Amino acid sequence: MLTVTPNPSLDRTYEIPELHRHAVLRADADRVDPGGKGVNVSRAVAAAGHRTISVLPLGGPEGALLARLLGELGIEVAGVPVRGSTRVNVALAEPDGALTKINAPGPEVTGREAEALLETARTQAAGADAAWIACCGSLPRGLTPEWYAELVARSHRAGARIALDTSGPALTAALREGPDVVKPNRDELAEAVGRPLATVGDAVKAAEDVRSHGARAVLASLGAAGQLLVDGAGTYFGSAPVRAVRSDVGAGDASLAGFLAAGGRGPEALAAAVAHGAAAVQLPGSAMPTPADLDRAAVTVTTEVPLDHPLSHGVVR
Repeated sequence: MLTVTPNPSLDRTYEIPELHRHAVLRADADRVDPGGKGVNVSRAVAAAGHRTISVLPLGGPEGALLARLLGELGIEVAGVPVRGSTRVNVALAEPDGALTKINAPGPEVTGREAEALLETARTQAAGADAAWIACCGSLPRGLTPEWYAELVARSHRAGARIALDTSGPALTAALREGPDVVKPNRDELAEAVGRPLATVGDAVKAAEDVRSHGARAVLASLGAAGQLLVDGAGTYFGSAPVRAVRSDVGAGDASLAGFLAAGGRGPEALAAAVAHGAAAVQLPGSAMPTPADLDRAAVTVTTEVPLDHPLSHGVVR
């Protein structure tokens, strides 16, 4: 699997007893992980023992460290040098699952660097004969909202299927090129259709609207409620219990990795997505689950979608 992350990061997570403003906080533990949504997808795929290639811009000593960390995880890196430095994000995780994040903006990408990213993705997809390309995350400064649309178009011409996980104008523009699956969370899905979503039924209607604008399938994370898959074959709803939430950083990315690794369509792929997301939230920082972490027997997938079930902000699975 090939992943494209136009705005990767180093993610430093501190586990603290409680967050207090205007205070010196002492961490119980800390860790540094490669970050960015596409990077996390590659990490989850590699943790499952599959080959993955990560296409991403790399700049400064932070970029060099990111490439080294990915290599240590068995991920092949197709890096594009950029003048700015790769960003560093910080997260503060509390025992009750509360997470405070500070995301840096990242470097400004030039027109030449933007084109190099597009061409690297295209050539890597062709050379690796990738069945899926996961294009994920926010766009850095310097890239227009149409950049993802161009990436989808070039990837389709290379014969690859495209999974897109982004939001806002970038998602709107890319829908015109017909991505094979898009993966919004609840807030991103609401933004895409321009209205609030209060129930699972609202989310189903929103996913259908997104499909009408070009997406061939919608895999939506609905927080603690579960996940929703709407495609040409029908509508499926999946959920799984979680014993204790440790961190939800990267849980949606783990879900997408599980979905694509299981074929990227139908109820079995949705079940894999739910299992990966539920496992990820029980791990520290943005750690990705291994096969040993998954509890597929705990996952429920049904076509009897609980349309009236309320949505609340919570863990993304």
